[in-house]
Amino acid sequence: MRTELEDWMRQHHGIAHTRNLREAGFTKHAVLRAVDAGMLERVHRSWLVADHCSSARRAAAEVSGRVTCVTAAREQGLWTPDVEGTHIWVPSTASRNTRLGRVLHWARGPVPVAPFAVDEPILNVLFHVARCLDPKPAATVWESALRKNAVTLPQLRLTKWHSSAATEVLARVGTGSDSGLETIFLRIAESCGVPVQQQVLIDGHPVDALIGERLVVQLDGFEFHGKAKDRRRDLRQDARLVLLGYTVLRFDYQQIMFDMHYVQQTILNAIAQELHLLSRR
Repeated sequence: MRTELEDWMRQHHGIAHTRNLREAGFTKHAVLRAVDAGMLERVHRSWLVADHCSSARRAAAEVSGRVTCVTAAREQGLWTPDVEGTHIWVPSTASRNTRLGRVLHWARGPVPVAPFAVDEPILNVLFHVARCLDPKPAATVWESALRKNAVTLPQLRLTKWHSSAATEVLARVGTGSDSGLETIFLRIAESCGVPVQQQVLIDGHPVDALIGERLVVQLDGFEFHGKAKDRRRDLRQDARLVLLGYTVLRFDYQQIMFDMHYVQQTILNAIAQELHLLSRR
């Protein structure tokens, strides 16, 4: 039978400071008994973790910090690029030395946080994302937060960031993309110097992007479906667009994220052949 302390820890991600436990009504004796029974493990001074605590949160507890930046964003279900390491916020007095695999953040975000809180507010998470990543992928994470309704655009605009990196990311953020991948693609397409529209309806069906008047781009995301019936549906849609007089380019996650030059050059070659113009037809 689970105890009240076990239930409380499950509700708090399996991590707590002893002060938080005392404030929740658990006595020092009850906590010591839970540690002796192996239900809780004491890590770094007064932090306690249960066996169901995530490895990222355990790593944060070991340095008296909080999971933040891309690690926290990923835990909250946001789109994140593939980056290494566990990103942890630590107090300014914390040691600059860190273990392999940990990325420490000392700067304070715009939202004050209680000393022994275990979670970073989403605005602080985005603040560290902006300071840690290049502007393009950082903007993608921010837009993912918008689509998940974790924040609103007015909220982002009214926040006092006190960070040039966050201000630059904010200038890039919009609400027109359905996926982080589309945000990255939009930056590539805009660099080609031709108007780009997102999520355009053609013959009653949406396309990911329309460049100029006749060049359609479809994107296969990082969770691209592998079922044959889904692939046949995409092929039917591509064929329908071609028969309507459009040129269709299709790019996948790997190409957009790691071969941007190829994507850009393919689009530029299509533009050089005037495949984006209605008059060519």
